Amino acid sequence: MRLDEFEDGHNISEAEYEERESGLRVDLLNAQFDLSRSDLRTLILVAGDDRDGCHELIDLFHEWLDARRLDTQVFLERSVEETRYPPFWRYWRALPATGRIGIYYGAWAYDAIAGQLFEKRSEKRLARLVAHVQSFERLLAAEGTAILKLWVHTPKSELGKRLRKAKKRPHGWRATEADERLHALHDEVVELAEDLLERTDAPHAPWVVVEGGDDAYRDLTAAEALRDALVERLAAEAQAPRAVPARQEEEPSGALVALDLGAKLESREYKRRLDVAQGRLSDLSIEARERNVATVLVFEGWDAAGKGGVIRRMTRAMAAQDYRVFPIAAPTEEERARPYLWRFWRRLGPRGRVTIFDRSWYGRVLVERVEGFADEAEWRRAYDEINDFERVLTEDGAVLLKFWLQIDREEQLRRFEAREKTPYKKYKLTAEDYRNRARWDEYTEAAEEMFARTNSMNAPWALVSANDKRHARVTVIEAVCAALERALK
Repeated sequence: MRLDEFEDGHNISEAEYEERESGLRVDLLNAQFDLSRSDLRTLILVAGDDRDGCHELIDLFHEWLDARRLDTQVFLERSVEETRYPPFWRYWRALPATGRIGIYYGAWAYDAIAGQLFEKRSEKRLARLVAHVQSFERLLAAEGTAILKLWVHTPKSELGKRLRKAKKRPHGWRATEADERLHALHDEVVELAEDLLERTDAPHAPWVVVEGGDDAYRDLTAAEALRDALVERLAAEAQAPRAVPARQEEEPSGALVALDLGAKLESREYKRRLDVAQGRLSDLSIEARERNVATVLVFEGWDAAGKGGVIRRMTRAMAAQDYRVFPIAAPTEEERARPYLWRFWRRLGPRGRVTIFDRSWYGRVLVERVEGFADEAEWRRAYDEINDFERVLTEDGAVLLKFWLQIDREEQLRRFEAREKTPYKKYKLTAEDYRNRARWDEYTEAAEEMFARTNSMNAPWALVSANDKRHARVTVIEAVCAALERALK
């Protein structure tokens, strides 16, 4: 993509602008109203080599649209808080709910170009960022997001005039030394932008290059692109059923059948090993905090498999400031209004923190699949989305461990009956627990496929024999310690 191909010197007369403006504003408001009543959302990325033009364009959207339904975020250099999380954390947190329009200024486009320009990032790092951008945008589009990316481009000579004018502006955006520095590097910015636009342009997330030399032409071009994107996405949602991804060739892992559930620990050995493991975990969690190493622990498995007991033995060994535990239940109304991974991104702890999920994002391919809360297109697509999410975490340096606690049906029934007789455990047992037992085979099939599709070098599954609670507790804590020791070396 060559940006100089968009340097046509377009000019819109005042009369033509007024003629086109009134109808366009009505169209935009109508499309925004239709969006507000749908299960869709819109994300507009505004970036460019003309920062003045970008700011004026965002101001225009706030003037022409109903600003009460707009969520605008400026994403340039990361704040101190944001540097403690993976780069895409800040974009996920700010995602608009269904029915709303989000406007991101800069965002991943700025990050990619600034990184190349000022940090001299390697091609490998850029390729990794581009891959995450592509996955992120695919996920958003599949989850009902209309994505429009606007690049405001102004020729270098014209941009210089605009900057000189912006310096004298009495109010609003004013040019700074940073803008002067970017103007001096304009040719490099354009070269990097052309490469980025070429690599991240896609039918579901297209780039629209807007010539910024003439304000009237810029405004009309961008507003028409937004109107067309909204109308097209609303029409497509009304007409087309969701496509189901093609079935993958991976066979179920068979790992649960092969697992030896007879492993046991005698009481004395259990107490000895537990004491040693908890001591190690205490020291390692402090060192991880001091060295800013994030840890993410995922616990899945059957009802009454002992997840809570394992977690309690772990947290006893750590200072309360060093961990957070999130029991995951059905999504709230706020969470259902956004892509399903949103509620997990927003719960991630900063570097140095241990984040523990009692149930997790794997609910999409387990309970939501089996119980029909997610359609086949959604849960099949989720495997790739989960793998990319976990890849982002580990590439950012997080220690990610995923545990499946396995018990047999007889042991589960014994624990259910014991809970019924124990006053302080009765609350743990519900009619749904018994109902899930009736679908044991379906859950097993879903879990086996999950292992086959989401087991990776960077985020492997650990299947834990949990018929004996003591064995399960020690096995998990020792595995966490070993992983932290490897990371901290």
